[in-house]
Amino acid sequence: MDDDMENGAGTYQERPRTFPAVRSKSHTPWIFQMLTRINARVLFVLLMLIFVVVFYIGASASPIIVFVFTICIISLFFSVFLTKWVLAKDEGPPEMSQISDAIRDGAEGFFRTQYGTISKMAFILAIVILTIYLFRASTPQQEAAGLGRSTSAYITVASFLLGALCSGIAGYVGMWVSVRANVRVSSAARRSAREALQIAVRAGGFSAIVVVGMAVFGVAILYATFYVWLGVDTPGSMKVTDLPLLLVGYGFGASFVALFAQLGGGIYTKAADVGADLVGKVEQGIPEDDPRNPAVIADLVGDNVGDCAARGADLFESIAAEIISAMILGGTMAQRCKIDDPSGFILFPLVVHSFDLVVSSVGILSIRGTRDPGLTAPIEDPMKILQKGYSVTIVLAVLTFGVSTRWLLYTEQAPSAWLNFALCGLVGIMTAYAFVWITKYYTDYKHEPVRTLALSSATGHGTNIIAGVSLGLESTALPVLVISVAIISAYWLGHTSGLVDDSGNPTGGLFGTAVATMGMLSTAAYVLTMDMFGPIADNAGGIVEMSQQPESVREITDVLDAVGNTTKATTKGFAIGSAALASFLLFSAYMDEVASFAHVPFKQVDIAVPEVFIGGLLGSMLIFLFSAWACSAVGRTAQEVVNEVRRQFIERPGIMDYKEKPDYGRCVAIVASASLKEMIKPGALAIISPMVIGFLFRILGYFTSQPLLGAKVVASMLMFATVAGILMALFLNTAGGAWDNAKKYIETGALGGKGSDCHKAAVTGDTVGDPFKDTAGPSLHVLIKMLATITLVMAPIFL
Repeated sequence: MDDDMENGAGTYQERPRTFPAVRSKSHTPWIFQMLTRINARVLFVLLMLIFVVVFYIGASASPIIVFVFTICIISLFFSVFLTKWVLAKDEGPPEMSQISDAIRDGAEGFFRTQYGTISKMAFILAIVILTIYLFRASTPQQEAAGLGRSTSAYITVASFLLGALCSGIAGYVGMWVSVRANVRVSSAARRSAREALQIAVRAGGFSAIVVVGMAVFGVAILYATFYVWLGVDTPGSMKVTDLPLLLVGYGFGASFVALFAQLGGGIYTKAADVGADLVGKVEQGIPEDDPRNPAVIADLVGDNVGDCAARGADLFESIAAEIISAMILGGTMAQRCKIDDPSGFILFPLVVHSFDLVVSSVGILSIRGTRDPGLTAPIEDPMKILQKGYSVTIVLAVLTFGVSTRWLLYTEQAPSAWLNFALCGLVGIMTAYAFVWITKYYTDYKHEPVRTLALSSATGHGTNIIAGVSLGLESTALPVLVISVAIISAYWLGHTSGLVDDSGNPTGGLFGTAVATMGMLSTAAYVLTMDMFGPIADNAGGIVEMSQQPESVREITDVLDAVGNTTKATTKGFAIGSAALASFLLFSAYMDEVASFAHVPFKQVDIAVPEVFIGGLLGSMLIFLFSAWACSAVGRTAQEVVNEVRRQFIERPGIMDYKEKPDYGRCVAIVASASLKEMIKPGALAIISPMVIGFLFRILGYFTSQPLLGAKVVASMLMFATVAGILMALFLNTAGGAWDNAKKYIETGALGGKGSDCHKAAVTGDTVGDPFKDTAGPSLHVLIKMLATITLVMAPIFL
């Protein structure tokens, strides 16, 4: 805080639009600081050398890898174009840029501290993984290839650390663009709703392209490096079909960072939001994002660290886990079917997501210039514009998916198999669209469920809570039906593809499900763009409110903010659906891994065995306990914020009359410190539980002559946790989004509008839903995938 602001040098009325910074030094990560200090020509030469080495390694592995590298690099240049386009826009009047600076400073400061803590935990876990792998048994495939324990251990640890690093960079990229785009969206809203929308979309698009591109490029470079280093497919070396198993550590590293980023960021954003709303809106009766609210800067910072940084790491992890699991299943199926060139089945996921970068870029560019001439024109529905872009992306995704399957999945052993797999991809794309539509129906105030929820607020706070809970419970039905139909359809299409093993048994069922998962994520970059659009629009609205812009400007940002709430909810629904399918694939890969280590078939788990059933109960309990700890962490931190905001209003009565300046920095510090402390316990629970349970039941199995008991109990735990986690995440996400938009609907003037008793009841509902939709819900689908990857990596300790 600047001293003259705190000490009252000059009255607040004289400078009502001046906002101090909340830090005094740069929080840019050191690696980025070093890059910016390098001479441009030297940096260009270094990049050229890196590209040459990368393409040489890729060409030594497969021409398909060269294609993937080419698309990723082109996408990198496209993301640079989007960045320069967004940053070229003006930041508006000084009061806007000053608020934006305060938000950026708080977000970057928290990010550096949070990821510093996460990196320390990652190194500790890397040592644990190294120790386990140095003393574990080897699989027959590794023994045949001469891959020793130490080599396997170092490969897994290096993959884990690289996945963690890339996930952290993905989170930083998401936050970096959002804290610079928000003020530009605010400024554009003074001129045109369409221009503001376009800036927000392109800013989100930059982050999405970088995140997806990094996930694809990271897996591809690891695959190519291991292929060349280990001499894969040369006499006496590892087979290419076994290579994807070495990449599992990369997915685990990404999951590890994503879980803590989502927990810490979610606790931060929702604790600040709840504290600001309870005292500001309900007790003091002032608008959202009012500059008199001491927690308003912390709230706006939270949008960036919770919704942008955490979501970037989340989607990065989703794509990485799906690619690796599909590569494992593709290699396993190709080996069983004795396919001459299995590289197409293994590298297919990389090609699909390369095309995702292309089609999503087209979808982003389809949202073009300003149509409305200014603020006097009617505001075009932003959701319709975003849906048009999504429709363009889906059509192109269907076409490119068909091309990919014909190119890579055609085999003489089953000439029509590629068509079956193309249909599997179509099932996945339709599933993604269905999830987006279902979530939109339950969370957009243009539809009946949210309007009914808003109407329930007219009779009080209690009826609002009851209606929101029932809506969330009901909203689990349609998504589960969609997932069920998708899994069965994709499995059947793969099963009837004509691919058979030596015994004539169909083997394509699981790979068909993997292809459907790829289809669902084939538009991930555009979906992440819509997700990033939400917090950017939310921040823009806060800047407009705090800088006291005309009401007409706030109307535009309110519309964008309401649409952003819906897009955030729909993309969370999309992420939950993809998590369900990806976890199913990782579970299948886990069973194959156990069979490889145990040297016996492992194809089913009997839950009628008491110990195995207990494993299922423990898995379900883990979901509920994790959700409880995540929500209570928000509650405890919010209590500290509420007490601080109340204290400032009491001790500085001039705040309400603009005679005294609120201490924004104090609330930022409280939330940052508490969220870092609170994220440890639920995160540790998720990591330690499967290892402890599997090891304990392994010991019990040793004394009861059940050699695979530990592995079976962990498998049961994973299955039940996935089922319970998907249902709980759907409930929390949808209920929270519906409560939020019911409040937004009332704030449009319906049912008494802002300040009415109905509005206060809706604010209570929104407060209850905040930790649901932005902390516990998003963390759960990350938890599900992390449980699947950790069991896959730690499989040896269960045997």
